[in-house]
Amino acid sequence: MRYVAPARDAVDPAVFGRPPLAGWDEYADLLRGPDWPSLDVLNAHWPAGSRERFVGQTPALLADGRHYEQRIAETGAIATRERNWHDLFNALAWLRHAPLKRALNAQQVAEIARAGAKSRSRPQCALTHFDEGGVILALRDPTLLALWDAHDWHGLFWRRRDAWVDGSLELMVFGHALLEHALTPDRLLVGKAIAVIGQEAVRETVVQAIAQGRLLRDPQELRPLPLSGIPGWCAGSASEAFHRQAACYQPLRVGRVYPEPLRA
Repeated sequence: MRYVAPARDAVDPAVFGRPPLAGWDEYADLLRGPDWPSLDVLNAHWPAGSRERFVGQTPALLADGRHYEQRIAETGAIATRERNWHDLFNALAWLRHAPLKRALNAQQVAEIARAGAKSRSRPQCALTHFDEGGVILALRDPTLLALWDAHDWHGLFWRRRDAWVDGSLELMVFGHALLEHALTPDRLLVGKAIAVIGQEAVRETVVQAIAQGRLLRDPQELRPLPLSGIPGWCAGSASEAFHRQAACYQPLRVGRVYPEPLRA
């Protein structure tokens, strides 16, 4: 079922104080309060020299005939619906992670040129899935990867729950649809993850791999990561019983194998 975000005045303010939205508090002026930010206000957050700009997704704009991704690549114009949570979070992802968004955009445009604007290739699906629901998990302790590979959620989130707070793992939430879903309290969140061994220059490593066409060539590269199991993300996760029966914990499908993680 398609997710429908709550109206702005119906959002529980407490969601902005919990992960993942608590991690975006530098944009509190855009997220909290009764009034939607205008496009001018959003654009004022760009660093000096940025070529991209948020522009209203109007019939006049769409009349140029360009694909959404082509318009960004050719003109820097990011078509944005006003008074819309999904597009607001997309704007925040651009503002915080412009190099990553540019790498995704360049690969999308390359796929459009190769396969045409009317088709959806496997790389396009992978790029879109990461854009919408993506997270990057950096692991300092590679032994944790075996638990993740096996979908041993009890092991990863309960027996080794210390790893989520002692620096062994570092999470970056990127997907704007994932952030939108977090507006609904107690919703069980699952990210589409890229795994990286190491914790230095992690985002740059992912950007380079995408830009070089070595990553996100197929949706099966992305690992599910049940974010609600992380300590502090869901009230129920403080109990061991949660980690044995949570609906967000799915078993590993027969024959499913994940690619080797990137090395930062």
